[in-house]
Amino acid sequence: MFIVESYGLAVALCWVTMLCWGSWGNTQKLAAKTWRYELFYWDYVIGILLFSLVWGLTLGSTGEAGRGFIQDLLQVSPENFWSAFLGGVIFNASNILLSASMSLAGMSVAFPIGVGLALVLGVFVNYFSVPKGDPVILFLGVFLIVLAIICNGIASGKVSKASGQTTRKKGILIAVCAGVLMAFFYRFVAAAMDLENLESPTAGMMTPYSALFVFAIGIFISNFLFNTLVMKKPFVGQPVSYSQYFKGNFNTHMVGILGGIIWALGTACSYIAAGKAGAAISYALGQGATMVAALWGLFIWKEFKGASKSTNLLLTLMLILFISGLVLIIVSGGN
Repeated sequence: MFIVESYGLAVALCWVTMLCWGSWGNTQKLAAKTWRYELFYWDYVIGILLFSLVWGLTLGSTGEAGRGFIQDLLQVSPENFWSAFLGGVIFNASNILLSASMSLAGMSVAFPIGVGLALVLGVFVNYFSVPKGDPVILFLGVFLIVLAIICNGIASGKVSKASGQTTRKKGILIAVCAGVLMAFFYRFVAAAMDLENLESPTAGMMTPYSALFVFAIGIFISNFLFNTLVMKKPFVGQPVSYSQYFKGNFNTHMVGILGGIIWALGTACSYIAAGKAGAAISYALGQGATMVAALWGLFIWKEFKGASKSTNLLLTLMLILFISGLVLIIVSGGN
């Protein structure tokens, strides 16, 4: 299997993760013109599962180092299998909420609040499980990101008050719930992998390639519960049915599958980078997707169009704080 050998390449892959995690939401925005997000989400999940399988059968089965994808799946212990599977279940619960928040409040609100909160909590969870990197610099970077989240929340509150949009307020609350859940999924997946010795992984543990596939299975199976509930009891609007899903055209379904592939590519890069960068740093850099998504929402989808000068100042400060925090997180990994 392909193994990352240098910290520099690991950081580069984390940047790919950041771009992918921050950009998949554009496919939901595109599909939303004719397609409810609950229906879009099925295609998104299918895209994740398909990519994880192809990724494992290609890069996960290339080279002589480590165990091959199929071999690794056959030897995994039940404990580690269910750990990665549970990570997928937790992620899916949080990501459905994030998608709901995005549909109500937009990318520039859902990601900085939901994913930003997940970043902060997740760094603590992952760092204290597997300490790696300079803690002072790392947590200073996290602190700056907390300030960025606060700025975004205040800016969004100003817009909601000025426009009287109750859906935006609901979207913020859902984003907070999504962020709390999302902070914990990565740890379960990381615990199932031997990130310290990818060339000769411990028996019973998984490589990043097989872990991603099991994680994707957890997402797919749990979606029959979580998404069915959201379809029958939506946060806003009328319930949707499975018959509506099968009436979607090919292009509409492909947009959702593309969204899943984009997200899964980012996740795959994060997992194979974690062995060199450490779980906390890999996770934190990937969650810099908040900044990427905020930029998409602000400048492409115009989600704060017509906002006051004070609101725009808060948004500018948010971006500066996010960038500064991410730079510190990168630096912390080199110490």
